[in-house]
Amino acid sequence: MPNLYKDVVAANELYAQTYTAQPDAFAHRHAAILTCMDSRLLPNEFMGFKAGDIHLIRNAGGRASDDAIRSLIISSKLLKTNQFFVVHHTDCGMQRFTNESVQEVLASALASSVTYQPIDWLTIQHGLFKSVLEDVTKIRNHPLISSDIPIYGFIFDVMTGKLIPVDEAIRVGKAK
Repeated sequence: MPNLYKDVVAANELYAQTYTAQPDAFAHRHAAILTCMDSRLLPNEFMGFKAGDIHLIRNAGGRASDDAIRSLIISSKLLKTNQFFVVHHTDCGMQRFTNESVQEVLASALASSVTYQPIDWLTIQHGLFKSVLEDVTKIRNHPLISSDIPIYGFIFDVMTGKLIPVDEAIRVGKAK
């Protein structure tokens, strides 16, 4: 089995030879993307961005968790982004679980002496169109998200590479 650590260090040596530092942390296209951590998703490629263009926020399912919203607030209020994209995707692992099934797995894996606060795992149980709409709505309704920021909702099809607009989410996310 190859040593991934060594592969990473070697790849970085090559990368650093042609690396061009970005002058600042601002997203030069003034946008932030919230999407899933799935390794098949390469938003810069399927949305036409390059390094320095956007802020990329990733988590399991690409959900509008409190931490994702915290990042969007920082992105917009402190780093001057003025549009958001929420991108969920087909064949997402978060469609395969429920809060209850995740908690059952954890309960069986943890020692009986370990306790933790229940977590909303933000699984996707009612379809991708609904989950995108829920997340755009949650972001739109947050008091620290400016109403003049448009929020666009999409589903990325992992089989075709196409972005599918979620029209109702785009309507809800329209800037005021």
